[in-house]
Amino acid sequence: MSELRVLIVDDARLARAELRRLLAPLAQVECVGEAEDVPQARAAIARLHPDLVLLDIQLPSGSGFEVLEDLAAAPAVVFTTAYDHYAVQAFAANALDYLLKPVAADRLAQAIERARQRLDSVPAALPANGDGDGDRRQERLQPGERVFLREGERCWFVAVEQISRIVVDGNYARVWFDGNHALLMRSLSALEARLPEQLFFRANRNTLVNLRRIRTVTTSLADGYSLALDDGSTVEVSRRQARELRERLAL
Repeated sequence: MSELRVLIVDDARLARAELRRLLAPLAQVECVGEAEDVPQARAAIARLHPDLVLLDIQLPSGSGFEVLEDLAAAPAVVFTTAYDHYAVQAFAANALDYLLKPVAADRLAQAIERARQRLDSVPAALPANGDGDGDRRQERLQPGERVFLREGERCWFVAVEQISRIVVDGNYARVWFDGNHALLMRSLSALEARLPEQLFFRANRNTLVNLRRIRTVTTSLADGYSLALDDGSTVEVSRRQARELRERLAL
C-alpha cells in the first residue's frame, strides 16, 4: 500500500482542522500541509508535490479552479465545498470526487481510496520525499503525469499520453486530446521542451504528434509522410523530419 500525501486547501481554519481529524485514522495517509488561498495553494503544490489535494472551491483570492490553472503536473483533486452547483464544472475538470460539507468520514475514505488506486496505477515522476524542489515548469514531464488544461469555462485533467497532437494556432498552440481541444497561451517550442521526448515528435514546424497515437504511416509528396492518428486526424511529416521519424520508428 502506497502512502498518500495530502494537501488541504480551505480558507476556514475549522474546516482544515476537521479534514485533518478525518484523515488521521486512515492508514498510509500523510497530511503534508495546508493552504488557505489561491497563491498559498499554488506555492504549496509546487513545493510539496502532494499526491492529492482536498480543495475548497470558494477561496478569498479566487476559486479552487484557479489553483489548478497552468500547473505543470496536476495532482489528483477532490473538491470539498458547501455548494452543490459546482459539481458539473468539477467533474468537467476530471476531479476524483466532489464532497459536500460537512464532509462525511465514509465519503472521504472512499475518495482517498480512489486516489490511492490512481496513484498506484501511475508511476511517480518525482520522489515522494519532495527532492527536486523548485519550479516544476522547468522539468520535462514524464508519461503518466497529468496536466490541467482550461479554455474559457471548460477545464480538464489530461494524462500526457492522452494528447494526440499539438498544433500552432496564431501565436499560441492548440492541444488535441480524446475528442477535445484547448488553446494554451504558450509556443509550440515551449511545449515541446516540456513534453516527454519518447512520446512526442515534431512532424513539421507547426505540429507535435504523439508517436503512440499513430495508426498508419504512408508516403506523401515531396518525400514526406502522412500520419493517420487514432483520433481520425491526419498529420503531414515534412521531408526535413522524415528521416528522423524513420529512425525513431525503426527496429
